[in-house]
Amino acid sequence: MTTLEAIRYKDGRLSVLDQLQLPLKTDYIDVKTVDDAWNAIRDMKVRGAPAIAIVGCLSVAVELNAKVFQSKKTLEEHLNDRFNYLVTSRPTAVNIQQARTEFAKLASSLSADDAIDVDQMKFRILNQLEGTLAVDVAINRLIGEHGAKDIIENCRSTSEIRILTHCNTGSLATAGYGTALGVIRSLHSMKMLKHVFCTETRPYNQGARLTAYELVHEAIPATLVCDDMVAWLMKTETITAVIVGADRVVSNGDTANKIGTYQLAILAKHHAVPFYVAAPTTSIDLSKKDGSSIPIEERSHEEVTRIQGVQIAAPGIGCWNPAFDITPAELISGGIITEHGVFSAAELEKNMQEILKCSKSCVIFCATGISNSKSINGYHIMKPG
Repeated sequence: MTTLEAIRYKDGRLSVLDQLQLPLKTDYIDVKTVDDAWNAIRDMKVRGAPAIAIVGCLSVAVELNAKVFQSKKTLEEHLNDRFNYLVTSRPTAVNIQQARTEFAKLASSLSADDAIDVDQMKFRILNQLEGTLAVDVAINRLIGEHGAKDIIENCRSTSEIRILTHCNTGSLATAGYGTALGVIRSLHSMKMLKHVFCTETRPYNQGARLTAYELVHEAIPATLVCDDMVAWLMKTETITAVIVGADRVVSNGDTANKIGTYQLAILAKHHAVPFYVAAPTTSIDLSKKDGSSIPIEERSHEEVTRIQGVQIAAPGIGCWNPAFDITPAELISGGIITEHGVFSAAELEKNMQEILKCSKSCVIFCATGISNSKSINGYHIMKPG
């Protein structure tokens, strides 16, 4: 079976799958500049917090490959300028902001190192930018493994696992495999998954167009439900757990995700269904104390009143279209699934601080694979071999 590719990059050339055309057409569009990437992200031809960051990084790589820099200072200025522009495309997703910070630090360090010339600096930065695809897949697989293990050990009331998910968190939202959908893939590969229910996810229908597309592609048994059917689904079906992704998780565990996530968490609590968030550590923002400080993007009214350009609402009606909502940490009853393990919301900040301390002396991942690990508070921290 062919693997779905939302992002293609080779020899300095980048193309992305136009997700607005799915599931009816499979078209790739070339990304030749950072401006092309910004437009693709803003228009949601590319979406999903990890994929946004990867496409942003690779678009910078495309430009660097095509340019000759006369000094390290001009290279550093160009890098910072392009990342500052990219982060304005979607303000809620934090991964691209984290990437900006990390590459600004790298550029500053290399620029200050007199032993490195401008060509070596460019090579080092390009190597890091181009490695983001492989790194993301490795992270997603670990998220899948940790999440599947936790659900099998802590959530099963019967031998049949049924999962409910929201929006799209699979290969189309990442470099491959996925976060919440990565957990589902892991359960399926272990032959532990009975069924998946995916919400259509209005107003942009990412569940109906994208998640359903991925589930059918991989022959994972699944059923599509409307967003307003979830309460009755939980009442009449045995749902083992709800798993969603995240665009930003803050220090106390409050989580910004696709609009509709908050109401799923409330329903899960009422029906005693464990509720999980699956996210890489690049989606965790310890600079913010709680969800009240997360910016919520509001999008065009036409996304609500039209589908594929066809008017479905009464002309002239007012609309409110927040793209995300905030799920309070206390509703995330199953935990937050990361590449390092599954944390309760209450434990998140403490454990993340431990991981960050370790990362000063350990490389968590490398583009060529994952090697041996050590354990901190029972969770795996990856180290180079």
